[in-house]
Formats: sequence, structure tokens, C-alpha cells
Amino acid sequence: MNALYREVAFVAYHFHWSPDAVMNLEHFDRRRWVEEISAINQRMNEIETER
Repeated sequence: MNALYREVAFVAYHFHWSPDAVMNLEHFDRRRWVEEISAINQRMNEIETER
């Protein structure tokens, strides 16, 4: 259950979506958004370290 709350908090924080909206996503869709946000963060961190 803790993983669910981490996923909801992660997506809600980064996309400014309500926790209820994120909680209502299908598990597959919520995981997909987590992966996409993580990829964006990774790319941004790589760009920052190159500067």
C-alpha cells in the first residue's frame, strides 16, 4: 500500500494533479506516468550536470 501512496504523491507533486485524480487512474496508467516523470527528471539532471 505504501507504493501506491508514493506513486500518487509523486505524480500529484510533479503534475499538480489532485491526489484523488491520480488515485483514480488505472494502475498501469499511474505507473506509466511515474516512469515518464522519472525519465524527464533524469534528462533534466543530466543537462544540469553537463553545464
